[in-house]
Amino acid sequence: MKEMIWDDTKAFLALARFGTLTVAAKSLDMGIATLSRKIERLEHSLQTPLFLRFQTGYQLTDEGKNLLNKAEAMEAAAFAFTKSAKKESQLIGRVKVATAENLATHLILPALGRFQQTYPNLHIDIVTDIHTANLHRRDADLALRMVRPTNGNVSFQHVGTLGYGLYCSTHYQKERDDANDNFIQWGEHYEHLPAAQWIANQLAGKEPIITTTSVATQVSACLAGIGVAVLPHLVARHTELVCLIDTPEVNQEIYLVIQTDLTQSKRTRAVADFLSELVKTHQDRLN
Repeated sequence: MKEMIWDDTKAFLALARFGTLTVAAKSLDMGIATLSRKIERLEHSLQTPLFLRFQTGYQLTDEGKNLLNKAEAMEAAAFAFTKSAKKESQLIGRVKVATAENLATHLILPALGRFQQTYPNLHIDIVTDIHTANLHRRDADLALRMVRPTNGNVSFQHVGTLGYGLYCSTHYQKERDDANDNFIQWGEHYEHLPAAQWIANQLAGKEPIITTTSVATQVSACLAGIGVAVLPHLVARHTELVCLIDTPEVNQEIYLVIQTDLTQSKRTRAVADFLSELVKTHQDRLN
């Protein structure tokens, strides 16, 4: 069997629907002779007669009738493909971004209005529950992460650094006994965090004054004068807290991670470029 030319199925469908070469050719904006050659070529490649020729027009053979729904399925698939490609070129659709709540709240969301003005038909879904958002499971299209990927079908680049410091309230600072600080620590499920490990070293076996499971609650505990906490500068500088010292040992590198098969997607690339530029532009706030 000779290889079929997919475009000939459009000629087949047009003639099947209109029944005459004149009307079918007009619907496809081509000449009658060209349409006739396409039909003959398709029949030759399939080695099957598709039409019965009459003076009044064309009728499908039994073989042609059996192939009609398959040709229509090909047409629908081609339409869907073209529609999807058009959306991609026009940057229409949604892109899901996984990131830390701190970056989402204090970095991404304040700049999102500007992005939407540039790309009004491109929408970002932000997932801040990073314990469940997994690029390998397609929970997100790309991510801003503080952990360097070590496996999986992803591409990544280092885009910046999230700086940390030891913070407390002004009231606590006035009453502070730095030899016996009350440390606000992370809960046991967060012992892997650099901030939690740094505090554990300072505690040297002593108990923290309180443990929490989010940066927001640690900020609130600090503001209440309960103790000191290691917090990202990006978050703490928005408050009335005082930075006692920088803690560069706790600083975290920020990586832009993308599913490898989406790196050529124009809409994913647009969001990735926006996030990368955002981190680089605001690095002074992050440090």
